Amino acid sequence: MSSAAMHIARTGLDAQDMRMRVISNNLANVNTTAFKSDRANFETLAYQVVTSPGAQSSADSKYATGLNLGTGVKIQGTARIDTQGTFQQTGNSLDLALDGNGYFQVQLPGGQLGYTRAGNFSRSAEGLLVTSEGYQVQPGITVPPTATSITIGTDGTVTALLAGQTDATTLGQIQVASFPNAAGLQNTGDNYLTETAASGTANLGIAGQDGRGNIRQGSLEASNVNVVEELVDMIETQRAYEVNSKMITAADDMLKYVNQNL
Repeated sequence: MSSAAMHIARTGLDAQDMRMRVISNNLANVNTTAFKSDRANFETLAYQVVTSPGAQSSADSKYATGLNLGTGVKIQGTARIDTQGTFQQTGNSLDLALDGNGYFQVQLPGGQLGYTRAGNFSRSAEGLLVTSEGYQVQPGITVPPTATSITIGTDGTVTALLAGQTDATTLGQIQVASFPNAAGLQNTGDNYLTETAASGTANLGIAGQDGRGNIRQGSLEASNVNVVEELVDMIETQRAYEVNSKMITAADDMLKYVNQNL
C-alpha cells in the first residue's frame, strides 16, 4: 500500500503550521502603530494525472471527468491587508497619521529609502524631523529651536511660529509616497517597507492628491488587526492541523494492518 496519503497529510501540517505563524505575528502586533495584518494564501501541489478528461475510454466514448490525484498543499505566499486602521488622538504635534493610501518616506542607514505609515516622529538635536530610530523623514524638514506652535496641514505643509515673529513661517512640506503595486513592498521590520521590482518605483507627491491620503496631525494610526477574526482563524487552523495529524495516524494504521494481515 502506498504511503502517499501520509506525505500529503504532512504537507498539510507544514502549511497549517506556517499559517499559524502568520496569525501569531498578527496577534503579537495588535498594538503596533500602523501595523497591517497578513493573510496566508494556499495553493495545491502538482497533480498526478492518471486519466485525462476527454481521453478515449473505448473506441466510441471518452472519459467525462478523468482521474487526477492531488499531492498536497503549500503556502503560496502572504498578502498584506492594507485596510485603514483607526485613529488614536495623541495631541503630539509631531504625531502624524495617513487618512487613506500612501506612505511616509524615510532615509534608512546605508542610503536606502524606507516607507512607513507609522508617523510617530520627533525632532533630532539638529532640529530635523526624524523617526523614533533617528531616521530622517524625506524630504528633510528642519525645525528651528525657537519654533513654537508647529502646525502640519492635511497636505503636509509644515508651519511654525518663530520667536519674535507674529506670522507663521513655512518650514517645508511632508510628501507622501504611492506605488503602482503597494502589495509588492517588502517588509523589513521596525515598521518599514522597502521598494521591490514588484512594487514599482515610488511616486512622491502632495498628500490628498492623486489618490494619496490626507495627513492628520496629532494622531497615530492603530494596527488594523481584528482580534476576533484572528482568534477564529487560529481555531480553524488548529482544527485543520488536527485533521491532518489524524490522517497520518489513519494511514499508518492502514499500512500496519496490511503488513500484519496480508
